[in-house]
Amino acid sequence: MSKYIHVSVAWPYANGDLHVGHLAGAYLPADIFARYHRLKGNYVLMVSGSDTHGTPISLEADKRGVTPQAIFERYHERFIKTQQKLGISYDLFTHTDTENHHRIAQDFFLMLKERGYLYVDSQKLLYSEQENRFLPDRYVEGTCYNCGYDSARGDQCDNCGILIDATKLIEPRNRSNPTDKLIVRESQHYFLDLSKTAQDLLNYLEAHQSHWRPNVVNFTRNLIKQGIEEGLRGRAYTRDLDWGVPVPLEGWEDKRIYVWFEAVNGYFTASVEWAKNQGEPDAWKRWWYNPDAQIYNFIGKDNIPFHTVIWPAQLIGLSGIYNEGDDTPLSLPYDVPANEFMNIEGKQFSKSRNWAIWVPDILSRYQADALRFYVARSFPETQDTDFTWEGFLTRVNNELVAAWGNLVNRMLGFAYKRFDGHVPTFDTLTDDDQEMIAKVEAGFDEVGNLLERVRLKEALDRALELVRNTNSYLDKREPWKTIKVDRADAARSVYTVLRVIDSLKTLLAPFLPFSSQEVHEYLGYDGQLFGDLNIVTYEEETRSHQALVYDGSKAIGTWTPSQLPPGQALREPKALYTKLDPDIVEAERAYLGQPRVEQEI
Repeated sequence: MSKYIHVSVAWPYANGDLHVGHLAGAYLPADIFARYHRLKGNYVLMVSGSDTHGTPISLEADKRGVTPQAIFERYHERFIKTQQKLGISYDLFTHTDTENHHRIAQDFFLMLKERGYLYVDSQKLLYSEQENRFLPDRYVEGTCYNCGYDSARGDQCDNCGILIDATKLIEPRNRSNPTDKLIVRESQHYFLDLSKTAQDLLNYLEAHQSHWRPNVVNFTRNLIKQGIEEGLRGRAYTRDLDWGVPVPLEGWEDKRIYVWFEAVNGYFTASVEWAKNQGEPDAWKRWWYNPDAQIYNFIGKDNIPFHTVIWPAQLIGLSGIYNEGDDTPLSLPYDVPANEFMNIEGKQFSKSRNWAIWVPDILSRYQADALRFYVARSFPETQDTDFTWEGFLTRVNNELVAAWGNLVNRMLGFAYKRFDGHVPTFDTLTDDDQEMIAKVEAGFDEVGNLLERVRLKEALDRALELVRNTNSYLDKREPWKTIKVDRADAARSVYTVLRVIDSLKTLLAPFLPFSSQEVHEYLGYDGQLFGDLNIVTYEEETRSHQALVYDGSKAIGTWTPSQLPPGQALREPKALYTKLDPDIVEAERAYLGQPRVEQEI
């Protein structure tokens, strides 16, 4: 029976282009996972969007002397175009400055307040007398009081992962004005009462720990247990800001809902927006009010506490919302497959030093599937990994081009030329032929089980092992030789390989959607494996906005082994991939750390 799978993807700050760290951390894993489940025939809803209200947007706006809205609008458009080129197949990629998102985030706030999950308290915050304002947490840096990291942000330490109390930072400083002497002042704010949900959160974690990654389970358990032992404190739900979702209360006009609360609300708000755009306003309930639905949050490891503690705590307090008085609980995340970090040539990503590989840049020089392939081979699923240009060259040339691409090109080309442009017909298959077909057909369960468990890197490893097995089989059968003396035997082996390629095309399709579609067509099939990825404009009451939308209505792909018909007409094949020149390694390394000019997409 088909399952309901919700793929919630981290919302990128719209303050700069996407880089390969974004891709490795959340967006490509989510897309591979969603594409697999679509092939399986499950009901997939994959949503995300641009985070338009985070202080990184305000910081970038201050730096450039423009408004935050101008910054987010520029990068939201670039996000959409970049991800369309890369094939990230959201059912809806929207943003957090829509009327829909504002309304629901404010409804969440009011319901949590009404039900006693929010309380008012004073909060000690860092205040700039020079700028005459409380400094938002991302405007502050200092030394972490937990691990000693000297560039901890005012909301979180990227080194040890703890949520930061900015007033406890050692030698805190104003990021935009290091000479500014900061003082501590008090401000009134609403807080989410985590103590009311602590036991529920612990029960939730215990019920899901068997399929969560160990790093996510251990981090979350320690955070909750420590909080219970020490008296779990509330987390500020509001901020002293002028950019973001307004607090919907009289007298609170100068404050906004904290971005880390309203941004994770986006998984829900985007689902509602999607349903409305489909003409079925209640369609979102198939995932959010379905106890059998599975919701996956694809994030980087720095976002774990907000998705395993803060977001579930909100959902626990919001049961029954928009459900006509029914207090049915909202669906909590089934899994939070957080990835570690992807470094670049042995160093951490740094926007300020331009130590980054920007996705729009790399897509202007290399094939999308080549980038998807190398990043997937290097996923930081259990530990930090490294993007190196030498690794990119080697993986693409030796595996994608030489193993898979060459297998497809030489055998489809051979069949097209030597069997009059058709899949060969044959009398009967040999034991070796049948064994090869059976081995690849078994891969649908093996690779599928790994994808189900979000072990994507291992799933790709297994699919590539089957590619290598096929090449070994082909070297043994040598149809280019046997066709000279035994055309019938050559027909058997060529049919076998084409049928295996047809199956491998499907196993690799979640990872390599563009070239898999090409293989599909070269084999003589019509139609699309997945469907279309479109840029759509949606009208709201007072404005419109662009979104990236997946349309799977034309998709015909299924997660099943090939039944390639003998005699089917083939299309003349072309090379799937471009072999890389070794000179790219030094050329690309030379870009790192140099000033960057954003090119048009």
